Amino acid sequence: MRRLPPLDSIQSHYADWVHYLVTGHTGFKGSWLSLMLFEAGHQVSGVSLDPIDDSLFESAELAGLFRNDERQDIRDAAAVQRIVERIDPDVVLHLAAQPLVRESYRDPRGTLETNVMGTLNVLSTTQEIPGIQARLIVTTDKVYRNVGQQHGYVEADPLGGDDPYSASKAMADILTTSWVHSFGGPPTAVARAGNVIGGGDVSRDRLIPDAVSAFQSGVPVALRYPDAIRPWQHVLDCLNGYLMLTDALLSGSGQGSWNFGPGVEGFRTVSEVVDRASNTWPGAARWEQVPGEHPHEASVLALDASRAESDLGWRNRLDFDDSIAWTMDWYAAVMSGRSARDATLDQIRAFASLTEPPA
Repeated sequence: MRRLPPLDSIQSHYADWVHYLVTGHTGFKGSWLSLMLFEAGHQVSGVSLDPIDDSLFESAELAGLFRNDERQDIRDAAAVQRIVERIDPDVVLHLAAQPLVRESYRDPRGTLETNVMGTLNVLSTTQEIPGIQARLIVTTDKVYRNVGQQHGYVEADPLGGDDPYSASKAMADILTTSWVHSFGGPPTAVARAGNVIGGGDVSRDRLIPDAVSAFQSGVPVALRYPDAIRPWQHVLDCLNGYLMLTDALLSGSGQGSWNFGPGVEGFRTVSEVVDRASNTWPGAARWEQVPGEHPHEASVLALDASRAESDLGWRNRLDFDDSIAWTMDWYAAVMSGRSARDATLDQIRAFASLTEPPA
């Protein structure tokens, strides 16, 4: 069976290719993930909405790299089925989603339809295609019933959701487990990750993109909940976990639900993230709290990734300081004239050379 090569040795496994289908390939994580797979010598197809303006997908000029670059709303079950059957991938990595908490308050129906029914469409479509060897369904740390505990949630903790986004992803998570239990299908896993940062994110209502935009404009970064604690993780560490889990599925293990988050060292407040980022920016950079009432967001949310560490051998290679530094270095490189694709590939290759966590 064809297997994903370890990231430590990607340069030597170009012939051992797998055909991946990435849903949500035009998004932030989807773009980084696709470039990681291209760099490893695999063929990649994608199904997604059009990219948002100034996205990494556009700035890195990724469209021409895909074997199939399909623009389709995953809520359309019939269209998704036609596309996936025609693409006939080996592995399906399902990242397509409405990923923003505040947007879920503005459009709860669209959020639920995309995150729940879109996942159902992917599961049902991939159920009977004989060539599919593995499915990875990506949800979020926000699937857990948040009771404010200081230690990280483990995979067996109860799921819940106090806002439309969290509820929709918890539903997708439960749906996936129920679907596999009821209907079987190719080896399937669920990946849950927390607040991911990295260069090229331009989504609204995300901390780093909002901070960079404010820094560039010379205005304070507006923070709703500066004391909220989140598990901050670089996008490469998160995606490395997804790919190691996919490798496990292709090897005959890895089914079930898995957390990918930093240790307690990465549990930091929103204001500390902005403070660290501002220290790398030339000139004055600062933040201020936005007064007034805001939609509910959890004050503390963290994951325990012990299972991935012990069973997959996965670990974060970048600590909190390095995650901020790599993120801001990406923006600095692009602002100085480095192409977005080259800046991203530079960091993918540098990450692949890291064999031990930072001291």
